[in-house]
Amino acid sequence: MRYLGLSLGMAVVLGLCAAFGTLIPPIFRGEFMTQVAGTTSGRVILLGIFVCLLGIAAAGLAGIFKERAMSPEQQKVTIKEFDLRKGVGVATLSGVMSACFAYGLAAGDPIKALTVKHGTPDLWQGLPVLVLVLIGGFTTNFIWCLALNIRNKTGYQYFSSTSREPWDHVHDETIIETALDAPGKEVVEHIASTRTELRGRTSAAVEDLPLSQNAGGAPVPMLANYLLCALAGTTWYFQFFFYTMGETQMGRYKFSSWTLHMASIIIFSSLWGIGLKEWKGAGVQAGRLLALALALLVGSTVIVGYGNYLGLVQ
Repeated sequence: MRYLGLSLGMAVVLGLCAAFGTLIPPIFRGEFMTQVAGTTSGRVILLGIFVCLLGIAAAGLAGIFKERAMSPEQQKVTIKEFDLRKGVGVATLSGVMSACFAYGLAAGDPIKALTVKHGTPDLWQGLPVLVLVLIGGFTTNFIWCLALNIRNKTGYQYFSSTSREPWDHVHDETIIETALDAPGKEVVEHIASTRTELRGRTSAAVEDLPLSQNAGGAPVPMLANYLLCALAGTTWYFQFFFYTMGETQMGRYKFSSWTLHMASIIIFSSLWGIGLKEWKGAGVQAGRLLALALALLVGSTVIVGYGNYLGLVQ
């Protein structure tokens, strides 16, 4: 999102994640040739995955036309650090590696069987697997964030309601991934305008500020930040809470639920990108390709759903 924006960035990442994440489970179980490639319903599902990849390609091509149509200045207006080449590289690595989440869910089948054996309803059998899979993601993020806290000396921010950053501080670009950086750096750009306004206050008004602010520190809404972080984490988790529930209703082709999940995210993130005017000034060709990408992605979910239906009636 930092280099490509919400719509294009999510399309590339989640599109690759959808393709690899859908194919990994049947390959892992040794069922790909017999139950997928060897059946009509399985081949229909593969067609849906292929259509999904076409949608990703159309979204990527739309990004290329967008880059050609917009001047660097126009690109920076909507996405501060727009860089197609760097963004696609990061998105490709992220998309392929993120598909390992699906591998983790598939590897957790023995845990699901054990929970059902002990009386857990089928609808909830996937929840214990999420505990183990998410521990891996937590560990990686915890270690990396801890390293950033040590390097940038920002660990105090978890407990202090006052920032040590002075009002006239110019952000040092050599320090990466602080609280104000990627992936949503532009979201907090309004902070700069707030500081500018405060500099314009009279000296008498400044003297009335709390001592911590007078010394150069910026006030931080600690309670709101913690509540928003908790809300973001809970909301993010619920996608997999409901995903594991839906997966239990997909029959023997439940691996295809990953494609439906990812395609839905791509569709709605693209719509959000349009709503946030990320494609404003991108040109007619880019707009048409983006519309084609959305149509293909929606079509892929329909095809995958039909393939699962065939698997139930055969």
